[in-house]
Amino acid sequence: MKNLLITLSCFFILANTKCLAQTEHFTTSGIIEFDKTSNMYAIIKKEINKENESYVQPAFEQYKKNQPQFKVLKSALKFGNNKTLFTPAEQETPPNNFFNVMIAEQNSTIYTDLNTGISTNQKKVFEETFLLKDTTRKIKWKITDETREIAGYPCRRANALIMDSVYVVAFYTDKILVTGGPESFTGLPGMILGVALPHENVTWFATKVTDTSVPESTITPPKKGKPVDNKQFKATLDKALKEWGTYAHSYLKALFL
Repeated sequence: MKNLLITLSCFFILANTKCLAQTEHFTTSGIIEFDKTSNMYAIIKKEINKENESYVQPAFEQYKKNQPQFKVLKSALKFGNNKTLFTPAEQETPPNNFFNVMIAEQNSTIYTDLNTGISTNQKKVFEETFLLKDTTRKIKWKITDETREIAGYPCRRANALIMDSVYVVAFYTDKILVTGGPESFTGLPGMILGVALPHENVTWFATKVTDTSVPESTITPPKKGKPVDNKQFKATLDKALKEWGTYAHSYLKALFL
């Protein structure tokens, strides 16, 4: 009798485990809505120095009276067939002309083919549009044990350093099998649903994930813009911003994130 009970217990445990495995769902296609949040007060404050404080500080004080601390921009990431298309939404209000902070804007529409490791980035810089086609950024992620839930998905934290000095915190879920993410952040074993640049005061976090079949015809590279690769794009920017001095550094950093 005892052996029979043990046998039956093992049977039910195995049966339940099999049922759970059969019901576990992994997302392979859908649309993710992101919020990009920029702490404008912190970003602008870092741009004030002894050379410009006489006129920038009063403008900053006025800005704080009329503008919220956090600027939030919307975007969407379509994914399917191991390809992604990141598209910023149109801003409801135009950016402040005096404090037009590049890192707080969204100027890129990015198509990534994760099968080939090639991305196409349509990037608006001032009055010109570029079409960057190059290999995806190689990021050396360090996965941690920290977890959190984002948009209903369990996520794990990973850290990295990009562009030699930009510290990145990302949260990915292995319940979405496409290994993409917002902007040009990729390379983790699942979809990136959250990115934070703590020292840049900017974050991207998913607010909604729609698990649905996305037609392949809607995930295609952007077409318009001056064709360049990353090396050519940097050379163009270096030439255009050479008279800007140290102020150019923040623009270059933002444009290459």
